[in-house]
Amino acid sequence: MKAQQRAHPEAQPFGGMRAVVRETYGGPDVLGERRLPRPEAGAKEVLVRVRAAGVDRGAWHVMTGLPYLGRIAFGIGKPRDPGLGMDLAGIVEAVGPGVTTFSVGDAVFGSGRGAFAEYAVAPEAKLASKPAGITFEQAAIVPVSAVTALQGLRAGRVKAGQKVLITGASGGVGSYAVQLAKAFGAEVVGTCSSGKMDFVRSLGADRVIDYASEDFVDSGPFHLILDIAGNPRIRRMRRALTATGTAVITGGEGGGSFAGGLERQVGAIMLSPFIKQRLTMFFGVVRAGELRELAELIEAGKITPPLDRTFKLNQAADALRYLEDGHARGKIALTA
Repeated sequence: MKAQQRAHPEAQPFGGMRAVVRETYGGPDVLGERRLPRPEAGAKEVLVRVRAAGVDRGAWHVMTGLPYLGRIAFGIGKPRDPGLGMDLAGIVEAVGPGVTTFSVGDAVFGSGRGAFAEYAVAPEAKLASKPAGITFEQAAIVPVSAVTALQGLRAGRVKAGQKVLITGASGGVGSYAVQLAKAFGAEVVGTCSSGKMDFVRSLGADRVIDYASEDFVDSGPFHLILDIAGNPRIRRMRRALTATGTAVITGGEGGGSFAGGLERQVGAIMLSPFIKQRLTMFFGVVRAGELRELAELIEAGKITPPLDRTFKLNQAADALRYLEDGHARGKIALTA
């Protein structure tokens, strides 16, 4: 049973909790606010009173149902689950059977279900203690994007002294990837639009390229390319790599509406065994271990959650529209 459909005995005094939902796929206009029963924590799950939720491209994909291939998971004709949002930060309200890591009242951050709401359920295995010294809004924009950046650099076997290219460096994943690559001792070059170059420099990038006016190939060769933007052709990335360099592809915003660029990623993997360069792909998965590692890096001052703007819960459509229009520098949060 979906978490949003589980009634809680204390959830009903004012008609349930506030939640952002949609009944059909589409743009931000399909979103609306509704009163839903407060969810209950199942086995190995935690009920979180959401103080802030992160807004990312994943929420946009679930809202729009694009690429169409994703509807196998989201629901073919219409969304299986009306709720939206994964990234969250808040206070533990209740714990389910078997939970040993957290207690009621703990401040946590991580990934759950239906985070665009006053309460959400998250697996214990996808939560960690909130980093000290940052706000709930900052903590809420960490999980999916920062974990994806960390896993992408690890997939690329990043090492100190390497020259690393981050495409889409001003976005959610890219803004963390720049900071993490620098923390690992790499020389970092990032691509973005001209209006966001100062922002990427502020993240610590050694060089920033305006993708509209300069070819990143001319700034190579790179030991590692983390391709987040989803646009470069494989042969173009290969020209920018060293003879034994690695390209890691994640996302695919520049791909088609059916598979979202997955064809390009699969093609890269099929080519990789026949060349000296290494081409690979991955899908980010939020895990408690990496969240704890990121929390330590945040507390040590090595990375800072790049919060651009905060919207209220009832402004979720505006937040997704702001993201959709490409205005965001880093990440966006919703507050209940």
